[in-house]
Amino acid sequence: MRTQILLSLALTATTAAACGGASTKPPKKVKEAAMTGAKTAKTASSLAGALAKRCADALTAAKGHREAMVALPARGTPAHRDQVLALFNRMQTALSNAEAESSLWRSVHPDGAMRKAAEQCEQQVAALNTQLALDRQLYDVFASVKTEGTDPLTARLITKTQRDFKRAGVDKDEKTRARIKALNEQIVKVGQAFSKTIIQDKRFVTVAPSALAGLPADWVAAHKPGKDGKVRVTTDYPDYIPFMTYSNDDAAREQLYRVYRQRGTPANTTNLQKLLELRHELAGLLGYPSWAAFVTEDKMIGSADNAHKFIERIRKIAEPRMQRERKLLLAELQRTSPKAKTISDWQQAWLLGRLKKRQFDFDAQKLRPYLHYNKVKQGLLDLTADLFGLTYKPNTTAKTWHQDVAVYDVFEGETLLGTIYLDMHPRDNKYKHAAQFTLLNGLAGVQKPAGVLVCNFPNPRTGNGLMEHKQVQTFFHEFGHLMHHVLGGQQKWMRFSGVATEWDFVEAPSQIFEEWATDYATLARFATNAKGETIPKPLVEKMRKAKEFGKALWVRHQMFYASVSLGFHSRDPKGLDHDKLVAEMMGKFSPYPFVEGTHMQNSFGHLNGYSAIYYTYMWSLVIAKDLFSRFEKAGILDKATAMAYRNAVLKPGGSQDAAKLVETFLGRPYDFKAFEAWLNRD
Repeated sequence: MRTQILLSLALTATTAAACGGASTKPPKKVKEAAMTGAKTAKTASSLAGALAKRCADALTAAKGHREAMVALPARGTPAHRDQVLALFNRMQTALSNAEAESSLWRSVHPDGAMRKAAEQCEQQVAALNTQLALDRQLYDVFASVKTEGTDPLTARLITKTQRDFKRAGVDKDEKTRARIKALNEQIVKVGQAFSKTIIQDKRFVTVAPSALAGLPADWVAAHKPGKDGKVRVTTDYPDYIPFMTYSNDDAAREQLYRVYRQRGTPANTTNLQKLLELRHELAGLLGYPSWAAFVTEDKMIGSADNAHKFIERIRKIAEPRMQRERKLLLAELQRTSPKAKTISDWQQAWLLGRLKKRQFDFDAQKLRPYLHYNKVKQGLLDLTADLFGLTYKPNTTAKTWHQDVAVYDVFEGETLLGTIYLDMHPRDNKYKHAAQFTLLNGLAGVQKPAGVLVCNFPNPRTGNGLMEHKQVQTFFHEFGHLMHHVLGGQQKWMRFSGVATEWDFVEAPSQIFEEWATDYATLARFATNAKGETIPKPLVEKMRKAKEFGKALWVRHQMFYASVSLGFHSRDPKGLDHDKLVAEMMGKFSPYPFVEGTHMQNSFGHLNGYSAIYYTYMWSLVIAKDLFSRFEKAGILDKATAMAYRNAVLKPGGSQDAAKLVETFLGRPYDFKAFEAWLNRD
């Protein structure tokens, strides 16, 4: 999931889309203008100008709703309360729409003028969000709104909004509020620069054709030597992941790894330091000892101290198994390098593949012929349609920003629930990872939710479209976010629309989707090779057994990322040696030693989006494993359980606390038992 941490986030209901206010579908001008890639300079200018106007209109509308709220008479009455909440909902919708469209276009639009206009709009929206969050007059209006006599959902909205105002610093003096506003605006700009640097920094190495030994034949065929006799390998995922997994050339893998881990350098060394300093100052003004303390307070975990304890708890849980797995991995390395004493990060994927092939007779390359992108996509659509009672209808009239984007309307019976966009293949100046973006947050009776998957999978139009299984898992994971966005996007209040739960829960509903990606009965529905042969069950069983190995290695490496994220934001960053901290955290948490000369933090995009809370992924996984325990008992394809999951966890959006959603589905509070059983299972 891709979103941002802004102080004003709670007042704008997370990222959303399509500037210009509410409608039952994306505004026609959006579909006809911003959704179409520019072909000429004049067209580009026109598109960017239209975006700027939509953004300005949205900001004007939001300001108008604010003025109307402040001008309302008879404060403290039920009638006043209802008018305030209605206007607040409209204000949130206008800002949510503007924020989402600008965030999406900045990350995916092929036209540079559009990306620049989107970046400017995103800054303007963030500035107004902060201004509203610090607006004493607006806060006084909300302070007069009482929860008595309201339904539980409306009472939740009032309570959460009043809390968000205080967390934003609305109760500070005028000088402090002015500084808070300036800091928020600077954080957005520097964060954009940090992310933009990563998106634009596509690097490559050139290697001898012999370095391709071990790689799939189709991959080799798609990477012909150039005039210099060398093969170009880029840092984009379709190149990087297979090369690091299969190439038998250790030196070549190290070469690519170092280049990959140097992305964003040197620009992001400066951007990251500035971002850390701005956040630390802001946290101090708000009365918190660190940004980590501020940003964890309203999450499930409750505090930075609890986050540190959680990371340490997971470290200890994984320690015994991690040591056993690392010992086996080192023994595998010593088969080719007898004097090796340690395992380097650029060796771990290759070694895991070799060991799994040796111990489990499993070769990941044998899966690829059955995992064609088009079949995986259709299989995922069919699966979720079946489990959740949905119908997907291709939308052939919707305008898109690139020819590779596919669009589907999502129905339940005859009722349109929302629209999904699949932007799934790499291109220049596009977001480099995998995430669900918002185009529209849904609002009952006003606008249908529209979500966008942005991934970087092999493109059947330019290659054979065969996927690695880990890419299939990523596809399922991100589609889980999409389901949450659409099914949870039927809310009365924009504040609770879609993926609007506590942030450290948002990955759980998507992580549970990964379980279907390793299930044979699920894969057999769509995984067929060019001859039409279904993926063999013994191959899937070998894959499942092989995946059990390396779990603790992966968990500990994830705790390294979580510790870096939290560690950077738990102290005064002035004079902080970034590389030293990364090396320290890697030494404590990762199974692999720090590699001198690399600067992974400069391309660690989550340091902008998630800031201190990368622990979210493991925290959510603990809960996801607990949620899945009900599927394990009933059957992974049991429709009754799937519908119960849809209704208890996905459909409510943010209308209840995440802990309550989980308890409703499981019939008890969540715990660590299922996670520990999974981690220790052989």
